[in-house]
Amino acid sequence: MSKVFRTPTLTRRRIQLAFVVAILSDAVQIGLGPLGWTFFDEVIDVIAMILTSWLLGFHLLLIPTFLFELIPIVDMLPTWTGCVIAVLALRKRGSTAAPASVPPVVDAPPLPKAPPQIEAGSSNQGTLPR
Repeated sequence: MSKVFRTPTLTRRRIQLAFVVAILSDAVQIGLGPLGWTFFDEVIDVIAMILTSWLLGFHLLLIPTFLFELIPIVDMLPTWTGCVIAVLALRKRGSTAAPASVPPVVDAPPLPKAPPQIEAGSSNQGTLPR
């Protein structure tokens, strides 16, 4: 079951294909919308959800996107394209975050050497160090 929900490595090719799937499914649905082919719209939505999940990995945003496509007026919006953009943004934000257990690295210059100390009672008391 974990294999189904794993996040694949997001390569440039996978991202491009996810955008192609999203844009094509939205364009076909907008083009066929006035014809009233509701069954065909749902088939496109199921295919778009499966392909997007396969390309980007399953994300919870796919479920509301699929449900929004069932609402008559909302299905005319480019919801799949918006979903792909949102999923990619969330995945990128999650991958760039530093782990909480590793402290941040602070790069500071080395401290200067301390001047030599003059001890009380030494023979150098009236002279400067060389």
